[in-house]
Amino acid sequence: MLTSRRMFSLGALASVLAGCGGRGGGTVMAGPAAAPAMQAVANPAYDAWVAGFQGRAANAGITQAILDRAFARAGFLPDVVERDRNQTEFTRTLEEYLAIAASEERIAKGRANYARYRDPLARIEARYGVEAHVVTAVWGLESMFGERRGDVPVISALSTLAFDGRRGAFFESQLIGALRILQSGDITPDRMTGSWAGAMGHTQFIPTSYLEYAVDFTGDGRRDIWGEDPTDALASTAAYLARSGWRRGEPWGGEIGSPGAAAGTRRLTPQAGGPTFAVGPNFNAIKRYNNSDSYAIGVGHLSDRIIGAGPIRGSFPPDRYGLTGDTRKELQQRLTAAGFDTQGADGVLGANSRAAITAYQQRNGLAVTGEPSLDLLLRLRG
Repeated sequence: MLTSRRMFSLGALASVLAGCGGRGGGTVMAGPAAAPAMQAVANPAYDAWVAGFQGRAANAGITQAILDRAFARAGFLPDVVERDRNQTEFTRTLEEYLAIAASEERIAKGRANYARYRDPLARIEARYGVEAHVVTAVWGLESMFGERRGDVPVISALSTLAFDGRRGAFFESQLIGALRILQSGDITPDRMTGSWAGAMGHTQFIPTSYLEYAVDFTGDGRRDIWGEDPTDALASTAAYLARSGWRRGEPWGGEIGSPGAAAGTRRLTPQAGGPTFAVGPNFNAIKRYNNSDSYAIGVGHLSDRIIGAGPIRGSFPPDRYGLTGDTRKELQQRLTAAGFDTQGADGVLGANSRAAITAYQQRNGLAVTGEPSLDLLLRLRG
């Protein structure tokens, strides 16, 4: 989610924006499953910063015992700094976003998990008034239903980012929040893992938002958003949406002509030439989770698909290369068949697809641009 509120949604943003053909983009939501673990390295300046920080943490009410435990195995992570300074700026159309956010794989897994956790989801819905399929959809976008929660030690990641200083005050506040979570006994330092920027658990809470919204729904005395059981995380998400103004029983909206559109209070066309949506108050509640129209439509549409709704009916225009979603998929399929693997064919031309195009161009004596084109597709068709 966005850093202005609660969830630094690197899971959702990185993987949804990176895509397949870009599959391999995000750390949490669709990150590479076998990415090497980050290694701490010696850094005297970081050690000095930690020493100074501990005094500020003590003034904020953190005990020395917690500080000792939290930093016993913490260290400076240069890979975290590199990722923070070199975040790729992706510009994705709504069509590309939905191709990933509501992919057939994500829909199938969403339906399976909606059925698997039907009972706790029903209890969560009864308590917080947020429909179970909506909570499930948020879970799907944030961590692919818990498959990609992140494995970076949070204390190391946040202290590294606070020390680095680019957004030092923000990350120091999150580090204090993480220490307060440890002090509450909800988690131990070795189990407090997440994304490289400190977003944690099944639905990717940053520490300060966890402190404000997380709940112990299972009644075991801990607000556990990290473990294999997603119940506390799902309940915490519902609690967040409820406090963001969710209206029980109202659709988020929908594509014009769909049943959900009747609840819409305004119209929205996120992509020129593409479908128009009517959205209502619950769309705005989802945007409190992540202030992005594409994200809110992605959650809403995925939630509808989970309970049996069909795909978007409206068409999207060709992209700037003259390619449609279908011809982009064909390009990926033909590149892969020719021995230049795009790591999937979802119609989203991400980093893997562009690398495959580059390799094909090099191999065949073409101008190396890494860019797709109709001419390239025609050549592949042979």
